[in-house]
Amino acid sequence: MNFRENKNWISCLLGFLLLPVFVRAQEVTLQNNFSISQIWAMADSNSKKIKVQHLGAEAADAHIKVSQAERLPEIAAEGIYAHVFPLPIYENGLFHTPAQFPVVPAYYKASADAYFNIYNGGKTNTEINASKVESELKHIQSSQNKQEIHYVGAVYFYDVFRNISYRGLLEQDIRDREKQLAEINQLYKNGTILKSDVLRAELRLSKQRMLLSEIENSIKIAKQKLNILIGRPDDAPLNPQIAANETEAIALKQVDAYFNDAKTSAYKIRISEKEQALAELKLKNIRSNVMPSLGFFGEYAFAYPQIQFYPYALSLYSTGMVGLKLKIPISSWYTNQHKVKEAQIKLHQQEVEDEDVKDNIRQEVQENYIRYKESVQRISVAEENIKQAAESYRIVQNTYFNQLSLLTDLLDAETQLLQSRFELTTAKVNAKIQYYQLQKAIGNL
Repeated sequence: MNFRENKNWISCLLGFLLLPVFVRAQEVTLQNNFSISQIWAMADSNSKKIKVQHLGAEAADAHIKVSQAERLPEIAAEGIYAHVFPLPIYENGLFHTPAQFPVVPAYYKASADAYFNIYNGGKTNTEINASKVESELKHIQSSQNKQEIHYVGAVYFYDVFRNISYRGLLEQDIRDREKQLAEINQLYKNGTILKSDVLRAELRLSKQRMLLSEIENSIKIAKQKLNILIGRPDDAPLNPQIAANETEAIALKQVDAYFNDAKTSAYKIRISEKEQALAELKLKNIRSNVMPSLGFFGEYAFAYPQIQFYPYALSLYSTGMVGLKLKIPISSWYTNQHKVKEAQIKLHQQEVEDEDVKDNIRQEVQENYIRYKESVQRISVAEENIKQAAESYRIVQNTYFNQLSLLTDLLDAETQLLQSRFELTTAKVNAKIQYYQLQKAIGNL
């Protein structure tokens, strides 16, 4: 009785001590399992390309404040200290020794001036608006880049999933072929088949093992790409987690609904519109080159000696002035015409490019819409092909082991069945990627 009680007590103690180890092992396993949404979240946080675009958007935001600062008055301070040399006077000509006129050797001046722009043809407001549009453009490009990373991440993610599925199918096929090879060897020992059948079966099994090695390498390569994208170590374990209904067909809206979504959400269209707005602001800015500028200015200075106004004096003095400064760019009236013409042509070019982008987006949405429906149809075809290939294999297998068909027929049936299973996996993955392409085209990925 005491022994049993001690044994139970020791078992409870060991279980309590090993519990953190089991929990930690489970946490590590969970940390290596990722869904597509988790992949995207990690890419958003760790992708260097996304960080670069984000920093570019922040710089564009900061430039808005730089443009707004142009409205502030310009204030400057200046100080001068100088040694003045004696003044030579050439009374008898340049080639004779001059007389030296004594001057005060020390000169210094401290001054400050300010200028406040009142009107400059609206150039400052135009620059501020251009900076705001540039900032919006950078943010749209940053979002577009994030969408591209999401798409690339999905491609890598499903590439890993596809190859892992291939591996599972191929491993099961190798196990079946090994059993079948044992049966073929038994038939050979019984003298019912030729040695060539054994050699062919062994050759096919060898090829399957080589294919398995290639798939393993593909998995490693795809995992490394995905790990780099989401900021993990190259060789970190990674297992895609895909729900059973995640590869099922998704009901699509009418294609016109996707066209309407693309008009408002497609990043290429939004970028083209912002670039067109920038071209318009540039034209407006160039047209304002012929406008006069008006500003308030002020100056004040202390200097020694007083040599600016007569009578001169060897004394410290101060002077200042305030007023309005008007500048009329007369030369711009005839030089600005060509600049305006150039800006108008570039604006028209941008308008044509904008229409071309919209046409391309419409074509891209239409193509991806059709291709997705086609890929869903391929899933149904692949499922039907598996049924037919499985039935064909069953029939040929029975006839071969009953000496009613050739081994080549059996190997062909096996290959067709495995190929059909591969094609079903490929069709499901391609349909998912095609759906993401459609979402990317309308700016919703």
